[in-house]
Amino acid sequence: MMDGQALLARLGDRLAGVRGRLTAGAGLDKVTWFRVGGPAEILFQPADEEDLSAFLEALPEEVPVTTVGIGSNLLVREAGIPGVTIRLSAKGFGAVERVGDTQLRAGTAAPDKRVAAAALEAELAGFHFYHGIPGSIGGALRMNAGANGVETAERVVEVRAVDRSGRVHVLSRADLGYSYRHSAASPDLIFTAALFEGAKGEAAAIRQAMDEVQHHRETVQPVREKTGGSTFKNPAGTSAWKEIDRAGCRGLTVGGAQMSPLHCNFMINTGTATGFDLETLGETVRERVHDTSGIALDWEIKRFGRFAPGRAVNAFEA
Repeated sequence: MMDGQALLARLGDRLAGVRGRLTAGAGLDKVTWFRVGGPAEILFQPADEEDLSAFLEALPEEVPVTTVGIGSNLLVREAGIPGVTIRLSAKGFGAVERVGDTQLRAGTAAPDKRVAAAALEAELAGFHFYHGIPGSIGGALRMNAGANGVETAERVVEVRAVDRSGRVHVLSRADLGYSYRHSAASPDLIFTAALFEGAKGEAAAIRQAMDEVQHHRETVQPVREKTGGSTFKNPAGTSAWKEIDRAGCRGLTVGGAQMSPLHCNFMINTGTATGFDLETLGETVRERVHDTSGIALDWEIKRFGRFAPGRAVNAFEA
């Protein structure tokens, strides 16, 4: 991986008009909720959508771009992420506002819980599930995040996004091609804002629904641990945690990484885990589940970056 300062020097005047923050060798272990991972060669935090668009237009096509959110379901490998890593900040992309009687517009750096709170304040029903999702709206849009029987796709009206060339797009819900924990939108699109539709509701009922979400989460999930949320997607007809439990992987450890004894579809960093430990644990679980039930679990946690020399994890293949 090229030294970040050298890459910045090579880009030179191309980025002269950029208003956002450029940092060479930024430590991503401070960003991810697992608290592990190597550096970003360059970390770019754009000032706003216009700044992001100008940056991408100026960036040479051969420089790889990776987009991360608040790091809640992110695993960064130990050798870090080459090229430019883009992280939208709450200052430029975190606003949430009511639009008309039943809609909310949110920047994609806004935490999901902030959107749930704004909906409560506006007395809009249908957003309570975001109170239990530890991520940002950008990630929710990308993976069709859901909880408590509701998915992001049910609320989306349209999404603004910037492509790798810097062009701005407005996508309808149909354009996003949503399915379970998946969007068919092009991977090079960076979502910047979204318009959501709710329904008029009563504050007391919305508050009660949010409290039920919170109680459920605190009861069955390791919310006070260094974790990345659900590790694997639920297979058709069953739950990932049931298959992990059936395979004897509840509490399984690799180095400092462990499948939570409380909720065995959550990996946790017990304090000394590396990215290598966590990814090795995940692949070990995938193999054991397949050996037990014939099911090939799909990762829900996003894994980015390069392995350190001699520390590559062999992905299990069914």
